[in-house]
Amino acid sequence: MKENENYVAIYSRKSKFTGKGESIGNQIELCKEYIQTHYAEIPKDHILVYEDEGFSGGNLNRPGFKKMMEAARERKFKAIIVYRLDRISRNISDFSNLIEELSRLDIAFTSIREQFDTGTPMGRAMMYIASVFSQLERETIAERIRDNMHELAKTGRWLGGTTPTGYASESVQKVTIDGKAKKACKLKLIPEEAEIIKLIFDLYIEYDSLTATESELMKRGIKTKNNKHFTRFSIKSILQNPVYMTADETAYDYLVKENTDLNSDKKDFDGIHGIMAYNRTRQEKGKTATYLPPDEWIVAVGLHPGIIPGKIWISVQDSLNRNKSKAYRKPRNNEALLTGLLYCTCGNRMYPKISKRKTANGKPIYTYVCKLKERSKRTLCNSKNANGNTLDVAVIEQIKLLEDDKGSFIDQLEQSRKFYTRNRAVYEEQLASMRRDKSDIERKIERLVDSLAELSDSIAKNHVAKRIEQLNQESVEIASRIHEMEGLTSQHDLSDIEFDVMRQLLSVFKDSIDEMTVEQKRSAIRTLVRKVVWDGVNAHIILFGAQDDDIEYPPLSQLSNETNAAEDDFEELERFSDVDYEDDDDILTKTHRGEDSK
Repeated sequence: MKENENYVAIYSRKSKFTGKGESIGNQIELCKEYIQTHYAEIPKDHILVYEDEGFSGGNLNRPGFKKMMEAARERKFKAIIVYRLDRISRNISDFSNLIEELSRLDIAFTSIREQFDTGTPMGRAMMYIASVFSQLERETIAERIRDNMHELAKTGRWLGGTTPTGYASESVQKVTIDGKAKKACKLKLIPEEAEIIKLIFDLYIEYDSLTATESELMKRGIKTKNNKHFTRFSIKSILQNPVYMTADETAYDYLVKENTDLNSDKKDFDGIHGIMAYNRTRQEKGKTATYLPPDEWIVAVGLHPGIIPGKIWISVQDSLNRNKSKAYRKPRNNEALLTGLLYCTCGNRMYPKISKRKTANGKPIYTYVCKLKERSKRTLCNSKNANGNTLDVAVIEQIKLLEDDKGSFIDQLEQSRKFYTRNRAVYEEQLASMRRDKSDIERKIERLVDSLAELSDSIAKNHVAKRIEQLNQESVEIASRIHEMEGLTSQHDLSDIEFDVMRQLLSVFKDSIDEMTVEQKRSAIRTLVRKVVWDGVNAHIILFGAQDDDIEYPPLSQLSNETNAAEDDFEELERFSDVDYEDDDDILTKTHRGEDSK
């Protein structure tokens, strides 16, 4: 008997969490009942369950589904059972390819709701027919959504959610033809924030650079609504948002030329109001939202005042597209050993960049640069750069010295393990509690945002708006604490095997490090070193088992500071091609409701 003959798989999917109807749990239980009836020989512990909650059936990009297909290709089961056909996919092409692959793998597929079984020719034929109707339903829903968006676009209203900088959401009441009062929202201008928007456009036009604009905003101390520094990504998002563009004749010509789905007449472009553009993004769960081209936008003149004249907004788009298309020569791969480990005393990471100079033996010289210093053009941090070649050598030499004092280092590791193992449960409980608090706050914010549309009293609305801001700040603070706690547990949760590796590594590090490849050296250093802090003159190694301020290690030798600091600090540097220089920037990963809503 084949190894997989005694196993079957259940797959369940639901687009949105709910405890009712065809929930994940209900689907699984119904499939198990089916297996008991039709696969009585299968033991209960031989039923493999794969599930995806919160994922659309529009494509197969789902973690549970991918895991199931990997198991199928390894022939770990003989059949897949689903509650309903569209739990697998609503796309005909995806579905037909899946059935063909399962057929090649000799794995049956059964949908208990439609009573289809690919083990029979009629079952396969009926399944294909059903998948056609499933996709038709999906396309009908999509068409209905687009029709609704057209109707919304005609109103020029704001759909709620996080408002763009420069505006606040304001409730308006209208009386329909049949005499009924309806409430909706529009954007209300915030003059002081509108001035920031104008400044951002002016600075970008002056410098023709997102980086230079970011630095100038930092120098002037101008921050976002959440009291954070503007990043290049948030600046670009503002520059690209048509909500700021004044609906004038130039804007009309541009939107017509770009083939947008325009729902306002030319006479509506009065040079006063702004633009509402719906369907600007496409988002898949787990992926960063992607911006759609103008020919997929649904556009209308909004009820809000515009801030940036059409001619200026359009010229900025041309500049962004031009800068994006410039050829960029990527430098060589990263050879810096302390990437991800090195921090400036200001608290920010330091990243390696390559210079045009070379060492005496002909190797390129690379330099570690503080990210905050670079972003703020030395206004918020002015620590000297660190010569990467010599700093890496100094760190290796310092670690080699640990071999001579191995006992004290192992004692630190043992103390660290006992401490963090004992407190692991406490950390996990604290993390779970903070995540619950964050979810509760987000739900409160959503309810308050929805309630704004129902409030006509301006005093009550102001109180609600202030409460939303307070809750948002609390959410940001909790998210920061969660990030810190997760980092703490991941940095110190060392297994027995990892401790043994450390012990062994200390014994061989001194003799073998010089023969290792760059990647091997980098991994070896990370096994022993938690972080390295550069104070502008010296670097300090912090090992696993020690807190940042628990123990002081002697500074590295002046070897790390031998090069001409002034020359390092002002020379032209290039990025390595394989370093993520944006790993701690605020990047939009989810789309809020509003003009981008689908």
